[in-house]
Amino acid sequence: MKKSICMICIALLLLSTAMVFSAGAAEARKSELRISSYMSDEAPKAVFEELVAEFERQNPDISVIVDTIAHEQFKTIIGSLLTSRNAPDVMTWFSGYRMQAFAKRGLLEPVGDVFPGGDFEAEFPAAFRGASSYDGEVYFVPQSWYWWAMYYNKQVFDEHGLEPPTTWDEFLNVCQVLKDGGVAPIAIGARDTWTAGGWFDYMNSAVNGGEFHQRLVSGEVPYTDPKVKESFSYLADLAERGYFMPNATAYSWQEAATQLFNGQAGMYLMGQFLHDVAPEDMKEHIDFFQFPIVGDVTEYSVDTPTDGFIMPKNAQNKEAAKKFMAFLAAAEAQQAFCEPLGRLAANVNVPVPNPQAQKGLDMVEGATFAMQFYDRDAPEEMAQRGMNTIVDILMEPHRMEALLAELDRERERIYAEEDF
Repeated sequence: MKKSICMICIALLLLSTAMVFSAGAAEARKSELRISSYMSDEAPKAVFEELVAEFERQNPDISVIVDTIAHEQFKTIIGSLLTSRNAPDVMTWFSGYRMQAFAKRGLLEPVGDVFPGGDFEAEFPAAFRGASSYDGEVYFVPQSWYWWAMYYNKQVFDEHGLEPPTTWDEFLNVCQVLKDGGVAPIAIGARDTWTAGGWFDYMNSAVNGGEFHQRLVSGEVPYTDPKVKESFSYLADLAERGYFMPNATAYSWQEAATQLFNGQAGMYLMGQFLHDVAPEDMKEHIDFFQFPIVGDVTEYSVDTPTDGFIMPKNAQNKEAAKKFMAFLAAAEAQQAFCEPLGRLAANVNVPVPNPQAQKGLDMVEGATFAMQFYDRDAPEEMAQRGMNTIVDILMEPHRMEALLAELDRERERIYAEEDF
C-alpha cells in the first residue's frame, strides 16, 4: 500500500514538473518585441501602455517590452539607438525631414507593406505620404497629429475683460492690459528651446507667408534677408515691451504651463498636448485662438506636427514589429490612443474626438499652408542653432542683427554639408 502511494506521489510530481517545464517552454517560445518610446508625459504614456496591453491580448505569442525615455533625452540618443546592432524593433518618432534624414542614411526599414492591402492611402490622407516617405518608400506609420495655437486662460481673460484677439494690434493690446494687471502676458518655457521654434514658425509665416518660410527652413533664404529681419523684429518688439514671462530660460515647457494654469500668465503659444499636463479642474478653463493676423493679410499658416512610428534597419524582430505597426495603423487602435488625449488621428476613418479637436481641425483646414514644425522641417543641427538664436533674441532683443548674421554663417556651412 505504501509502495502504491509512493508511486502515485512520484507520478504526480513528474506530471507537475512536466507541466512547469511545458509552461516554461511555452513562455520561452514567446516572441519578444522591444519598443523605445518618448511618450514620457503621464497621460500619453498611460494610454500607450493600454494600447500595448491590447496588442498583447490579441497576440499572446508576443511579449512587448517598452522602454520609455524622457522626450528631450530621446531626441539626443535616437541616432545611437538606430545605429546599435541591438536596435529596438519599433520606435516613436516624427514625420517629415527628421524621419527622412535617417531613411537617407539607410537606418530605417521600409514599412509600406504593413498597411491594409499595402495601400497607404486606404487609411491615411494622400497628403501624409510625402512626410511619411523617402525616395518612394514609406518608412513611417502616422498615429496622431495636432495643432499649435495661442492657448489662453479664460478665467484670466474674463477677470481683465478681454476677448481673444484676431489682429496683431489687438494682440498687443491684450498683452498690455495683462501686463498692467500684474499678469505675465506670454508664458514660454525657453529652457526647452523648441518652444521658441513655434514662435518663429508663426511669426515668419504671418509676416512673409508659408511658402517663404518653407524656403527659409530649406536653406534657400538667408537669415539676414530683410523679410526675415522684419519677422524677427516683431519678436524682438514683444521682448522689449516685457511681454514674455520673466526668467523664461529657467523653465521647462511644463513648468511654464503651470504659470498659465494658475493665472500667473495669460497666454502660451503651444501644441495641443498642453492639455496632457493641465490639471483636471483647469482643462475647461484653457482654450485657444488662431495666431493673430499681421497687417492686411487674411491667409494664415499653421503648425501641424505628425507623430508616429519607425522601424530601425537593425531591428531584431521585424516580423513582430510589422504586426505591431499594422495594429497601430488600424482605425481602432488610433481611436483608442487619440480619443482620451483629444488629438486628431492620422487614420481617416477615426472620428474627431471632441469639440475642441473639431475647432482645431477647422482652423487647420482654413489655413493656406501647413508646417510640421521648425525643428522637424530643418536639418537637426540647423534647427538647434536656429532655436538657440531665437531664444537669445527673445532674451537680448538688442542683439538681433548680430545674432542673425552669426546664424546665417551657420546656415551656409550646414546646408553646404547637406546633400538631401
